[in-house]
Amino acid sequence: QVQLAESGGGTVQAGGSLRLTCTTSGVTRGDYCLGWFRRVPGKDHEGVGLIESDANRATIADAMRGRVTISHDAKKNVLSLEVKDLTPEDTAVYYCTADSRLVLCRMASWKASVYTYWGQGTQVTVSS
Repeated sequence: QVQLAESGGGTVQAGGSLRLTCTTSGVTRGDYCLGWFRRVPGKDHEGVGLIESDANRATIADAMRGRVTISHDAKKNVLSLEVKDLTPEDTAVYYCTADSRLVLCRMASWKASVYTYWGQGTQVTVSS
């Protein structure tokens, strides 16, 4: 059973950076498509980045490219997200996701509803 748990949220000043982590329990066999999404109240989930759990091939959403680094430590089962140059528009609940269908990573699927496993989310607030 895959269980995801995010940590590292909080309040950050604009211009700063954040690092979130997600423990990916159960992602121990085979490859998974792991990802980060975020959601602002009243809006749909927005994709941030995807990465294959074993190959470490990452895809960053166009709107986030240049500010985001995503990585996965397969030995420690930890998925990480780093975002720099934060603005108040980055304020959201950030979620990590997992799905055993690697095609979701390889096709860069940003449709949140297709991902099977979700963490509980962690709030990030960027103050101006």
